[in-house]
Amino acid sequence: MKKILTLILLLLVCQLTMAQKGKKKDKNADKTEISANTDTKQNTKNTMILLETTKGNIKIELYNDTPVHSNNFVKLTKEGYYDGMLFHRVIEGFMIQGGDPDSKTAAPGERLGSGGPGYTLPAEIIPNHFHKRGAIAAARTGDQGNPMRRSSGSQFYIVHGQKTPASQLKAYSRYGFEFSDEQLKTYEEIGGAPTLDAQYTVFGEVVDGMEVVDMIASAQKDGADRPKEDIKIIKATVIE
Repeated sequence: MKKILTLILLLLVCQLTMAQKGKKKDKNADKTEISANTDTKQNTKNTMILLETTKGNIKIELYNDTPVHSNNFVKLTKEGYYDGMLFHRVIEGFMIQGGDPDSKTAAPGERLGSGGPGYTLPAEIIPNHFHKRGAIAAARTGDQGNPMRRSSGSQFYIVHGQKTPASQLKAYSRYGFEFSDEQLKTYEEIGGAPTLDAQYTVFGEVVDGMEVVDMIASAQKDGADRPKEDIKIIKATVIE
């Protein structure tokens, strides 16, 4: 059973990459190798973001030691970029994903996941930021076409996660990667998505509203993991 669970989690990793096949390309696809023109100066204080959704409010803390991703998220939030976007992909026990601008005008059942602002961000993968329940991380295209693991300029996901025994994680190894004692304890007692560690940039976490994330993750969905009933970010706000 443990081997089957591990295999399932590994397969789910593939679903986190931004969709490429059978979908329209980002209108600014020729710009996907440039980074956001944002201030990368590291703040001394973590920034808070409020996501008002049709299921309730989610309060997010952005880490100050991932300045490229955090500042970019703040910039887009202040521009109203996320207002009206959908959580277009949800997988209970794994994650909920949003940030595709095409979702603002998407027809019911339309496949989503390939939109963005026209640029990508350099990876900021830091060992002490891992995929615990409630972590915020950046989606990206797969390693084959993105060996530097650059992040989408706007698409992000919130880890819903599930608990995993430490004994199972100790037996799991990927390219020499080993889980820290803190990670083992957190994944066993709180839960998360450990198979994503060291592969995606984690740049924040939910500090209030995980019950809303639970509701979104458990929504009825179609074959592409899009909720059958649209779940929208009504407004995103920087909390000063």
